[in-house]
Amino acid sequence: MDYEERACSLDCAGQQLIGILTLPLPESEAEAEVAAAAATPAAPGILMLVGGAQYRSGSHRQFTLLARSFAAAGFPVMRLDFHGMGDSQGDSADFETFGPDIDCALTAFGQAVPTLAGVVLWGLCDGASAALLHAHADARVQGMVLVNPWARTESGQAQAYLKHYYRARLWSPDLWSKILRGRFDARAALRSLWEQMRRAGRSAGPAAQASLPDRLQQGYESFAGPVLLVLSGQDLTAREFADLATPGSRWEALLQDQRTTRLDLPEANHTFSTRTWRQEVAQGTLQWLARWRS
Repeated sequence: MDYEERACSLDCAGQQLIGILTLPLPESEAEAEVAAAAATPAAPGILMLVGGAQYRSGSHRQFTLLARSFAAAGFPVMRLDFHGMGDSQGDSADFETFGPDIDCALTAFGQAVPTLAGVVLWGLCDGASAALLHAHADARVQGMVLVNPWARTESGQAQAYLKHYYRARLWSPDLWSKILRGRFDARAALRSLWEQMRRAGRSAGPAAQASLPDRLQQGYESFAGPVLLVLSGQDLTAREFADLATPGSRWEALLQDQRTTRLDLPEANHTFSTRTWRQEVAQGTLQWLARWRS
């Protein structure tokens, strides 16, 4: 199946947001007639939420390429510039303010493709976190794909660094080569280690609102639909999120729940910067989405 792309403009509280629709195209007139006659669509739409300071194409165009893969497989896709990013109006802000943008995008997506059978939110990094904060409150959202979700706290970041970076560093040939050649700055390394240990043990203290991990957990628990969790092995953001699931915790119960499917890619980095890693994410997503075709 082929696809077509077209830009769309969304009015969101007086601000113009820009999105890109990537839509499946039937390969023949016969397929077009079957699709037109079908009372129920075969697939949901996918609203892709870009993470970090990125516009709708994402790092190394991964969102563009993934959207085309999904559309070629039969799934309508929308990518969005959040307010203050890319070609959208407004002041830049963090992901916790993106709820109205997501709501406007869902409305515009439904108007552009009236036959949508619900929508899956597909988010990377803080785009995944924005999905978790929003999805449970919107009945149009039928599922989520959470890719390396952002659950950053100062203590959690330091603990992930100590657990994953320093442990791997001890076995690094480069480290021991520097030590043997007398080019290793032990004093600076010890200062860095001490600072990470200090941060790891720091309490969050009293706060006016729950921590980000707690709010993400509440959003996850309140969402009734299926979830695909994709985690990169070479990414501290993914490691920090996975480390929330300590034995006996509510996070562990969530990630082991039958509605959660987990896809671990041990060699991939945060943004799946090789063709192989991107294809693994696309294939994993499409296999998970196949349940909507039955």
